Amino acid sequence: MSAILILAFGLLILVNATTFVMIQRTAAVNRTIEHAQLMRRASRTTLISMLNAETAQRGFLLTGRSDFLEPYRNARTEMQPALAFLEEGAAADPTLAQPIGAIHRLADLKWGEMERTVSLARAGRIGQSIQTVRSGEGKRYMDELRLAVDQFDALKSARIAERQKRSERFGVLTVVMNAIAGVLVIILALVSAWMVRRYVTEIQNARATLDAANASLEDKVKERTGDLMRANEEIQRFAYIVSHDLRAPLVNVMGYTSELEQAGKVVDKAIIDAEKTRAVDADVVMAVREDMPEAIGFIRASTEKMDRLINAILKLSREGRRNLAPETLDMTAMAQGIANSVHHQTEASGARIEVQSLPEIESDRISMEQIIGNLIDNAVKYLDHGRPGEIVVSGEDVAGGWVVYRVADNGRGIAPRDHERIFELFRRSGKQDRSGEGLGLAFVRNSVRRLGGTIDVESELGKGSTFLLKFPKRLIVAEPGVAL
Repeated sequence: MSAILILAFGLLILVNATTFVMIQRTAAVNRTIEHAQLMRRASRTTLISMLNAETAQRGFLLTGRSDFLEPYRNARTEMQPALAFLEEGAAADPTLAQPIGAIHRLADLKWGEMERTVSLARAGRIGQSIQTVRSGEGKRYMDELRLAVDQFDALKSARIAERQKRSERFGVLTVVMNAIAGVLVIILALVSAWMVRRYVTEIQNARATLDAANASLEDKVKERTGDLMRANEEIQRFAYIVSHDLRAPLVNVMGYTSELEQAGKVVDKAIIDAEKTRAVDADVVMAVREDMPEAIGFIRASTEKMDRLINAILKLSREGRRNLAPETLDMTAMAQGIANSVHHQTEASGARIEVQSLPEIESDRISMEQIIGNLIDNAVKYLDHGRPGEIVVSGEDVAGGWVVYRVADNGRGIAPRDHERIFELFRRSGKQDRSGEGLGLAFVRNSVRRLGGTIDVESELGKGSTFLLKFPKRLIVAEPGVAL
């Protein structure tokens, strides 16, 4: 059956290639027909231009009025491009050189005859000019030109008819090929449907076998789930204590921030009133109108972030387990918002945070904010004051439906012996000269695992650290709040 499918695919490709060739040939034939029609029109244009010029010539000879020569000059202008187009056709097709050469030669002879008569009339030699016309030379040239154009027109008409028949044959062949292609598509669809059905049956049988094998693993899963629940309860108890103690000062900070913002507005109004009578120091104006609002904005962003984290921790401690809510996350915007919230710290230390373009992910928003926020806060906290601080947040999609994010810094780094212990509760590495209780990375690892991901660290003491986060591109929740 696979051989039949391969053969059908090969025939379909061959038919499509043949159809493509037929279409190209039909288009080429149609282009030659169009060009032939244009050449016929050019030959007729030459004849009509000569007739118009002859009419204008005779009108001028009869009346002596120069305005009769206007159509004469226009005819010359119209005829030149037509003759040039015919010459191009003769250059491309040598079989047309003789009839086109005859048209060009007779047109030149007729035009020369008319030029002589017009020149004689302009010189006052009307009688001699009319005698030249009566000699019949011009009429002979015109009759021969008309005959040459008719013969050329008949030649091109015959060729056009022959090419139209060829185009029709190509069209019929194209229709036949399309019909064959349709039949092959139907055959392919039927064969594919049969093969898909067979494969689905095999997959269902394999899944049944796998389900039977997994049934024996339920006891181990329940045992590990119990261990995780006990560990989670321990984290929840610590989370409740920490979040409860942070709530009161945070409320004060948020209240005083609002009061500070109102006070700034009052001071700004006072400056406006003062500027009406005297000049106000520019530093004062900048401090009130730019520095204070900017500082308040940073404070508000930080307090709002902290408020979200505390609310999440309190909810986790009260309910025992927060339900995960997958949604599509713009990780670039999220990381940039977190970087902005610590801008006052990085600006004070001369450091910078670069957030590169990050791939989107379908996961839990609060958990991702906590994970990225903790890592950026740690990177800022443990910068090396001996060199300008640099923090880079980057990421990319990887094979297998996964996404990797990195938070890299050039801070003081972590000794190899501490690479694992920093993820344990209340365990910290290096000099204890920074504030903290050692909860952040333990909470991060727990959150990463809940989202079905992993976290690792690459670091060298004195050179900086890189935290690598690997998550499934799409978080699938088996039960409320539990990721697969």
